[in-house]
Amino acid sequence: MYKMHLKPLVGLVMIAVFTWGCASTAHIEKDPSTDITAYRTFTWMNKVTTDKQAELLDRQLKSIVTSEMEKLGFRESKNRPDLLLDYDIQVERGARRQSETVYSQPQYRQFYNPSTRKWGTIYYPSQFMGTETYQVPVNESTLTLTMVDAKNDKTVWHGWSTDIVDSRHLTTKELKNSVKAIVKKIR
Repeated sequence: MYKMHLKPLVGLVMIAVFTWGCASTAHIEKDPSTDITAYRTFTWMNKVTTDKQAELLDRQLKSIVTSEMEKLGFRESKNRPDLLLDYDIQVERGARRQSETVYSQPQYRQFYNPSTRKWGTIYYPSQFMGTETYQVPVNESTLTLTMVDAKNDKTVWHGWSTDIVDSRHLTTKELKNSVKAIVKKIR
């Protein structure tokens, strides 16, 4: 009976840990003298790319950011926009420091007891020896979104998110996680 009540709780804890581990954290810098709620329209700054893979990533990212911005009440406009949006993606190799606990091996020792004339065995359990720290190579991606006031060409908002990715290229899921984390901090 006790085990049946424990299973849903374990499942909920595992889902919470998995969801928390997938969430991206974002950081922002904004001009304190500027009210972001006064802006309504935006457009993208033009980037010239010759790499076909970069072109695909460019279209995917712009589509994801545009849909997230529209959820906040902004709309894309090519004619006299309030904001100019730009982005930068950087994937670089880094290192993460990890530590592991080190224990000794358990041991058995035999001894002879002369008073009983028998052999005995003593068990020595493993003991804490310390921690071992080492570096693990990882790929870190940083996505940066920048908002520039179209009238005076002044940066009014800047947000970025850094995540560890599986490869040298970002997937659509990783892009969505980073974009959502950044865009939700606009308002």
